[in-house]
Amino acid sequence: MYFLGGKRLAGKSKRNLVVTAAIILVVAIVLSSFIYINSQKPYAGKIESISVAYSPFESLTLFWVAQEKGYFTQNGLSVTSNKYATGSAALDGVLNSEDDVVIGASEFPFTASILNSNRISTIASISKSEFIYLVGRVDRGIHEISDLKGKTIGVAFGTIAQFYLGRFLDLNSLNLQDVTLVNLKTSSEWVDAVVNGSVDAVATAQPSANLAEAGLGTNAVVWSIQSNQPLYAEVIASDDWITSHPELVIRFLKSLLQAENFIINYPTEAKTIVKNQLNLTDAYTATVWSQNQFSLSLDQSLLLAMQDEAQWLIRNNLTNATTVPNFINNVYVDGLKSVKPSTVNIIG
Repeated sequence: MYFLGGKRLAGKSKRNLVVTAAIILVVAIVLSSFIYINSQKPYAGKIESISVAYSPFESLTLFWVAQEKGYFTQNGLSVTSNKYATGSAALDGVLNSEDDVVIGASEFPFTASILNSNRISTIASISKSEFIYLVGRVDRGIHEISDLKGKTIGVAFGTIAQFYLGRFLDLNSLNLQDVTLVNLKTSSEWVDAVVNGSVDAVATAQPSANLAEAGLGTNAVVWSIQSNQPLYAEVIASDDWITSHPELVIRFLKSLLQAENFIINYPTEAKTIVKNQLNLTDAYTATVWSQNQFSLSLDQSLLLAMQDEAQWLIRNNLTNATTVPNFINNVYVDGLKSVKPSTVNIIG
């Protein structure tokens, strides 16, 4: 009898566990649905303005999708965007108090600016990208990397393309002193200078690298110069602005997170948005898409990249700084922790 009773007791306990698990599951579904529904509700408060500086590269996909789909408006933001030729120039818009936020500037001008004692911080990375190339002219005797010695190379000074070029030379037994650099400031210059022969080669990002290669045809030789180190497209603002506008930071990042989710669910439409923004072909858009990771994050690898770039700047006498600072002081994590905490992986 005890054994049978034990079986009945065990069976009853199992049924109770099943019922309890079912109740927990229902509560979890209801709770998650409530959170999702509330997260999709448009912001009902005061509309506030943000001036955003940017340079036109596909790494801004989250920003363009957020604009196109109206996510900024949903979160109570009136965004005015100001276009600059490079991420470095866009960052200057913030440093000169012409814009509130710069989006898409890489970590390199950010690093250089910190070394120059500017009080700025990143609030998120919006992409990790690999699309910086060196395009050279074969008729100038450029066949191998070693042939770059003594050549004239165009690059936008102060940009991450300059850093990648310098490191590319270092890794191939050359250095910046072995070449003559020419400062090319706009996308049209990056293409035209190497195509018309004003320079022997150009270090630049896509889509300009692709256009330069197409312009040269069989006279082009091309190398990727990032050495598998992605660039980080950042959202950067002054420390004073961030401190004064923590709620705007959250709403801005929330808009970008909505864009990220849209890209995951509707990649074809997202590609069309980028294609129209940059006037790209379908074939090129498909190719460049794989060279970017469009997602919000704050990774420890960002700090490591910045330390590497700071050391390079100091070693090449491109800054007055003599020591590498602790860049954790220039990362504002509270905003992204409120919006997408799982992607904040920064160690102090």
